[in-house]
Amino acid sequence: MMKTELERLEKRIRERFVKAFATYRLLEDNDYVLVGLSGGKDSLCLLEMLAKRAKIDKPKFRVEAIHVRMENISYETSTDYLQHFCDDLGVKLHIVTTSFSPTPTNHNSEFSTLRSSSARLLPTGRKNSEFSTLNSQFKQKPPCFLCSWHRRKQLFNLAQELGCNKIALGHHQDDLLHTCLMNLFYQGRFDTMPALLKMRKMPLSIIRPLCMVEEADIQRYAELRGYEKQVKLCPYEHDSHRSDMRQLFETLQQQNGEMRHSLWNAIVRADKLVQLS
Repeated sequence: MMKTELERLEKRIRERFVKAFATYRLLEDNDYVLVGLSGGKDSLCLLEMLAKRAKIDKPKFRVEAIHVRMENISYETSTDYLQHFCDDLGVKLHIVTTSFSPTPTNHNSEFSTLRSSSARLLPTGRKNSEFSTLNSQFKQKPPCFLCSWHRRKQLFNLAQELGCNKIALGHHQDDLLHTCLMNLFYQGRFDTMPALLKMRKMPLSIIRPLCMVEEADIQRYAELRGYEKQVKLCPYEHDSHRSDMRQLFETLQQQNGEMRHSLWNAIVRADKLVQLS
């Protein structure tokens, strides 16, 4: 009997998911994984793949999820839907509410609060240099950066409270490729978000199990699976260079159909997918 489009698509995503964690040793026995569940298609797909994989004997690992709500930013997802989604997968969901001030005049106080409350999230040997760099650039950072910092802080805090040793994020291959272009054009360096980021001074690693999966596959899978869409009302959603890089990437893809594979192979050869922090 012929497989349906959904079955074929799920098989392709699962194969690339498994290849990624096998290639970069993203999952091992006794791992305790906290998934950042934004409510978008990528994090929903990631949680589904991890939850289903956790039911297989090898490797044996635990999965929980966290959804961070930013109370003063209108970027909403139905928490009822996320709760039902997690319940169906047998995954415990933690919902945390926080906030930040996007006002430029408040950046100094934001930085002071951020430094004092999240200093323990950085390896000891790098705290001074990391925060010195952050302090000098903080006033220039867009609200997206501040929002991301506060969301990420909640992930690290809960991961340490629960005793998790890994945080899983839903970045797919397109995200890594776009980031590479951003770093190249705006930072003058060839780098990207790694599939595995090991913390030197902390018992935590950040993993991106969807790093080999194309966004188009996740988009279509989400449609076929009936994932509920987010209510995207964030006023800062396009306030970054990422949307520009997406457009540039699509233009380059139209001119050269092998562009995706060429850039990915360059990242692999440069050994950028496993890093220490």
